[in-house]
Amino acid sequence: MDTEQLIRTIIGFAIKIHSKIGPGCFEKVYEEILYYELQKSGIIVHRQLVLPISYDDLHIENAYKLDLLIENKIVVELKSVFPLHPVYFKQLKTQLALLKLKNGLILNFKTELMKDGIHRVYNNFGEESQE
Repeated sequence: MDTEQLIRTIIGFAIKIHSKIGPGCFEKVYEEILYYELQKSGIIVHRQLVLPISYDDLHIENAYKLDLLIENKIVVELKSVFPLHPVYFKQLKTQLALLKLKNGLILNFKTELMKDGIHRVYNNFGEESQE
């Protein structure tokens, strides 16, 4: 599945989940259901992935955590907050840069309409997928 098709699939699942559950749950609930839907459809997804950072000669294990890494192409950050703070966009850009990936999504479920909670984030220096 190409990246754009995969992003449409993820967004479709987010809309489906939001329409069934609504905006009132914790992030963990939406994460669990989205993970379930993605796996059920045969998409490779890693959840709560803890990754290291290297800085000069220093190697730090467990330096940051991704909500979802989908097909080693797309980082998805799930939120259930209002308002959505701008730092979340910077956080996802940093994660994309560290992974050398191009595409990310912030899915904020605490909105009346899910379309208002979907945000694409790009790293212009990233790759389409991680090898």
